[in-house]
Formats: sequence, structure tokens, C-alpha cells
Amino acid sequence: MSITYYTSGSVLNEIFGSVPFSAPSNYYLGLSTTTISSSGSNVTEPIGGKSYARVIIPNNKTYFSYAASGSLLNSTDITFPTSSAAWGTVTDVFLTDTSASGTGTVWFYEALSSPRVVQDLTTVSFSASAITFSMTN
Repeated sequence: MSITYYTSGSVLNEIFGSVPFSAPSNYYLGLSTTTISSSGSNVTEPIGGKSYARVIIPNNKTYFSYAASGSLLNSTDITFPTSSAAWGTVTDVFLTDTSASGTGTVWFYEALSSPRVVQDLTTVSFSASAITFSMTN
């Protein structure tokens, strides 16, 4: 996943100028049916009432690997609730700091290598080590 301007700016301000920022204690992985921009905008999540929900990922080393060469991986499987109706074509995935759809700050984002059409009774999941978080945008 690429880092958003918000996240890279926060890291740079911390390193150069000691402007503190706090990483959230939990992240949430979300899905988008539109292409997300480097600013973390243009997120369109599947419409509610179809069992879509962001997936909580506690911010600790059980869920994330140790960084090497400017990136790290998810250390556990991540599984979304099974859809109860079509969610559309999912093109992007993102990491945010709140559980509620349409809210929060996007910290990282990535286009899927192959868009995924989510029909009724579909489960979207990412295996451990399937998502790479990188310090580039």
C-alpha cells in the first residue's frame, strides 16, 4: 500500500521539527469501488445494509511485521464479512483510523491488482503477507 500525503507529512514533521503525531491504537481496512487518490480522497465504500463493514486491525506486531527496506506486511489473515447483496466492483483497499464508513483519515491505500466483483454471499479476504505497506506514494 502507498502512504497518503497526510501520513507522509505527519512522519516528516515528526522527524524534522519534533511535531508529534499519534498513530491510532486500531486501524480499519476498508474497500473502495473508486480509485483512491494520494490525498486519501475519492473513497467510495459499498453501500450499507449489505453486510459491508471495515475490518479492525489492532496496531501491534501481532498484526504487522517488522519493517525492512522501507516496508512491512500484514502478519495475519484479514477477512471481511460475507456480503448479503452485491457490493459492486471493488478496485481499491485502504487503511483508516475509524470504523464508520465515510469517516476517518486514510493512512495508506492501494489499487487491487485485479478488481473484484463482489456478488451476494461473497467473502473478500487477504491472506497473511498479502498486503505490503510502503513509505512511498
